[in-house]
Amino acid sequence: MQLICGRDEPILGYPAIDSTLAQAINNVGNIGYKRFRELLVDVRKRAGLTQAELSRRLSRPQSFVSKYERGERRLDIVEFGEVAKALGIDPVKLLAKFYRETE
Repeated sequence: MQLICGRDEPILGYPAIDSTLAQAINNVGNIGYKRFRELLVDVRKRAGLTQAELSRRLSRPQSFVSKYERGERRLDIVEFGEVAKALGIDPVKLLAKFYRETE
């Protein structure tokens, strides 16, 4: 059994879990996030924006947009709000659409 961090004792009071369980937990979370990323890409394309154009609106490098769209990095709530604003969409409405589609 391969343990996270190679330790078999609890860290900060949390029991160690094996890497298979950790991967399963990660995959479950990624199913919803993959759909969220697809929604962001769709909104950007419907707005007629390239990644480079959106990145200029965000004052960020193009790689920022590329990485969150590919799932290489996640957006935090503040970044999500900035992206939604740059796309010209209300972040609350975008989240509502996401949750309607994933129910």
